[in-house]
Amino acid sequence: MTTLRKHSLDGREIKGRIIMYNLELEKLFSIAISREIEAYEFYKKVTEIATNLAVKDLFKQLAKEEMHHMEILEEFKADPTKMMNINAPKTDTKVAEATELPSLSADMKPADAIALAMKKEQEAVEFYRNLGKQCTSSESCRFFENLAKMELTHKQKLENLFVEIGYPEVF
Repeated sequence: MTTLRKHSLDGREIKGRIIMYNLELEKLFSIAISREIEAYEFYKKVTEIATNLAVKDLFKQLAKEEMHHMEILEEFKADPTKMMNINAPKTDTKVAEATELPSLSADMKPADAIALAMKKEQEAVEFYRNLGKQCTSSESCRFFENLAKMELTHKQKLENLFVEIGYPEVF
């Protein structure tokens, strides 16, 4: 005779699952924070080598925004119960996807600098979306979707600026 045993979690199993969840969140935040630091360092490097003042100013602002993203992530890492909720732009114009990646140079023009930044933000959106597809919990998936939305907002802002500079007759 086979007996069925009802599965229930005892205190140790619950505590173990909570610890695993916290370790996963810790890892997710570390990945995201590292990406923001990389973006900050890249934008800061462009600021240092660019000769065009408009390019310098743009990348200085972008570096500042990436540092702000990192601070937001640090805040949520300290208290994950605050779970962020970021609204994505209503549409994605996909200007970055239709634009070739320009080479980084000291004398790059503002439009090329913006195109380069758009492509970097596009890469970040794709990175977070891909991580979201691989996550094991709905909380993790939501976390990465919010990060993708944050980068998508940044990308959209750059795309709008790119269109303004590249196609002023539209405005």
